[in-house]
Amino acid sequence: MLGKLARQQDPNVLVGFDFADDAGVYQIAPDTALVQTVDFFTPIVDDPYTFGQIAATNALSDVYAMGGRPLSSLALVCFPEKGDLEVLERILAGGLSKMVEAGCTVVGGHSIRDDELKFGYSVTGTIHPLRVLANRGAQPGDALLFTKALGTGVISTAIKRGKAEPAWIDAAVRSMTTLNKAAAEAIAGCSCVAGAPARGPFAVHALTDVTGFGLIGHAREMARASGVGLRIKASAVQVLPGALECVRAGYIPGGLKANREFAECMVGYEDGVPEEIKTMLFDPQTAGGLLISVAAEDAADLLRALAAAGVPAARIGEVLPTTKPLIQVSR
Repeated sequence: MLGKLARQQDPNVLVGFDFADDAGVYQIAPDTALVQTVDFFTPIVDDPYTFGQIAATNALSDVYAMGGRPLSSLALVCFPEKGDLEVLERILAGGLSKMVEAGCTVVGGHSIRDDELKFGYSVTGTIHPLRVLANRGAQPGDALLFTKALGTGVISTAIKRGKAEPAWIDAAVRSMTTLNKAAAEAIAGCSCVAGAPARGPFAVHALTDVTGFGLIGHAREMARASGVGLRIKASAVQVLPGALECVRAGYIPGGLKANREFAECMVGYEDGVPEEIKTMLFDPQTAGGLLISVAAEDAADLLRALAAAGVPAARIGEVLPTTKPLIQVSR
């Protein structure tokens, strides 16, 4: 719908909504730009405190995905008029715990009465204008790295149906409450846009986080914005414990089906890619990992830097010249 609106001509907008990027970037000084994002949703776990943590982690992720540092946030609350306020207090406390961990100050918020509970944040961060990491800029020959593992969507669906095993829930919650802060800090020394001074040993050309559109959906955005094709090695993609079992049992969220219907026309599969893995590539993630396009010669060193920061990451593919189909999935 945003694509149908008239574009505002403002030279200070460094990143807008033209390429479906993770956050907006607005320059306010020669060496400073604001990174702005907003995200809220309905509960995906039963525990209020955990839900608050997940909502905050998810909202903060878009600032990290631009290479930014979160500074302040505003809470967004939709809560039933006759709801238990102790539940709301626990949600807010959970969210605050992650904001404190991120060094991001909660400065206020807004609430309305709503029969359906929703919670999230608007987050503002800062970045140097020459150090913005957008989803465009991937170059043929780059390696694709991905942090975290897929599967939060199908496991959340199993939770709602009362079918998720405790170990599956624990793994999914750990993933959804792990900030992308450490990963962003490992990348922070990278050179990014053309003309920017080199600032570290890695040449990262594009960056995005994988959330509601799944790995394929966000990879598609990166490929289209960059004018390149991508090859993803299915066996290299990390998957959460229990996620494949959820797919086989049919715990498929509506968002996964929508993602697949929308984007699979741009995907070609090598013979032998398992059907459950094909499905997993479209799983909508909450507070998912970072998809990184980095110069191939720097990939191994960046993987080591991520590992040293405690970030699970894997090399899952490569960037190609423009191809048809846009995304190739190999075994």
